[in-house]
Amino acid sequence: MTARDMKNKGHIAIFMSYYKPHLPIFLLDMACALGVCLVDLLFPLASRTALNELLPRGLFRAFFGLMAVLLAAYLCKAVFTYIVTYWGHLLGARIETDIRRDLFEHMQTLSFSFFDKNRTGQLMSRVTGDLFEITELAHHGPEDLFISSVTLLGAFCVMLTIRWQLALIVFAVVPIFLVFTIFQRRRMGQASRQVKAKLAVINGEVESSISGIRTAQAFANEGEEMRKFNSSNGQFRDAKRDYYKAMATYHSVMELCMGLMPVLVIAAGGLFIIRGEMDYVDLVTFSLYVTTFITPIRKLSAFVEQFMQGMAGFSRFVELMRTEPEIEDVPGAVDPGQVKGDIDVAGVTFAYAPGKPNVLENVDLHIPAGETVAVVGPSGGGKSTLCQLIPRFYDVTAGCIRVDGKDVRDLLLAGLRRNIGIVQQDVFLFAGTIFDNIAYGRPGATAQEVYAAAKRAELYDDVMAMPDGFRTYVGERGVMLSGGQKQRVSIARVFLKDPPVLILDEATSALDTVTEQRIQGAFDELAKGRTTLIIAHRLSTVKSASRIAVIDDNRVVELGTWEELLEKGGEFARLCRAQELS
Repeated sequence: MTARDMKNKGHIAIFMSYYKPHLPIFLLDMACALGVCLVDLLFPLASRTALNELLPRGLFRAFFGLMAVLLAAYLCKAVFTYIVTYWGHLLGARIETDIRRDLFEHMQTLSFSFFDKNRTGQLMSRVTGDLFEITELAHHGPEDLFISSVTLLGAFCVMLTIRWQLALIVFAVVPIFLVFTIFQRRRMGQASRQVKAKLAVINGEVESSISGIRTAQAFANEGEEMRKFNSSNGQFRDAKRDYYKAMATYHSVMELCMGLMPVLVIAAGGLFIIRGEMDYVDLVTFSLYVTTFITPIRKLSAFVEQFMQGMAGFSRFVELMRTEPEIEDVPGAVDPGQVKGDIDVAGVTFAYAPGKPNVLENVDLHIPAGETVAVVGPSGGGKSTLCQLIPRFYDVTAGCIRVDGKDVRDLLLAGLRRNIGIVQQDVFLFAGTIFDNIAYGRPGATAQEVYAAAKRAELYDDVMAMPDGFRTYVGERGVMLSGGQKQRVSIARVFLKDPPVLILDEATSALDTVTEQRIQGAFDELAKGRTTLIIAHRLSTVKSASRIAVIDDNRVVELGTWEELLEKGGEFARLCRAQELS
């Protein structure tokens, strides 16, 4: 179901659509739940028959036959209960799996701008914590609602046949309870949504604190981290308090209504007995049905609470699913196949959001296939932004970017990005082995291809010197490796991908000079035969570039070879003097 489909349907319709693939299990669950209801309704009626007719008339064979039927019924109820418990919970787990799959798949399509605005911990809360209550609702919700409805209707019908006046007295309490439930539903729903939101904030704080634990300890700021966490934790506690207050009010009124029923029945039934209009057996039987009547009402009460919690999580799921990606394939987008790598940046202007200052203004740059162009300039000039526009991580505000003469907006995103390899300053490695992280460049690559990529990145010897070789665990974000090793893993990953277009975004700025010189050879090898853009602060790393583009004040101010730009004595020459390279 797409984001647009989600917008055209209500929450309940969306929720119920997840039952469709599991309809046989759902129907089995409901059928067994019906069996449980019928057994519960059978016992008081059978007891009345035994006490009123069989025992007084000495029909002992029939009496024990009826007891055998009740025993068989309760054996069946045990089987039904097993099926409802096992398959019902499994149904909930399967629906949770489907919802989590759809959510994760949808998040894969969302643009960089979405993740710029949302914290990882809060998104994690939606993928994990919110779905637990949804699972419980998916299993218990329809089941409890069905069982309660059937039991209430059945018990009420039987009570009408015993003494209709008493049945009406009992039933008169139900509308009071329902009106109050409807009144409290909104309050509990709002409180539950607040709890979910505050829990997401806590998860965000925890994720941020754990990710930055080294920085916190380096600055001896553990106390500051505790202060931020305690603040979020306190807000969560307050949100829980409001929810529990609403829940306590609801349950206390429910208990009052449930307590009134047997008192009213005994009082009114006693009056009927005094008048000789009712016997003790009928009153006992009626009281048993009142108990049967109260049980589903309690279930409905639990269902209301469960519904509030589950739908609070589900509404956050729908909210996220209704978020449309800013960058997506246009109708009729084509797969570019294997591109040559000719890149045209034509009159490109870009701002990260409407009303925000332009990061790039009217930028023109042509890069023929196979050429290496360096992009340099002061920080904040728009160098990295320009390179993020080529693979369409963001869309231009004005102008266009063409690859092999085709506007990137007319190409399939997957096809476009398959042709581009990116090596960044902040290398991201997954928490797995070195082999897994290199193989990520081309899933399905053979071991020999992975080893060959490592050799080309000048990483193979380092890895083989490790005790576990390519099965060495790199740790969270690659913390078990040195900066140079992490960078070479990312280079090997791109070697394995073998794209015709290469973007090196400040790829060596975090490395020391010796490591940088060692890796530079790998970069030179990587750039051979590819269209390459090099973004760099260290100008010494771009001497091998065919041309150098200088970006300042959000536009290209100079373009030429190293010698041409030095001779010109402009912005590039000033940068070189600042780095003592001229």
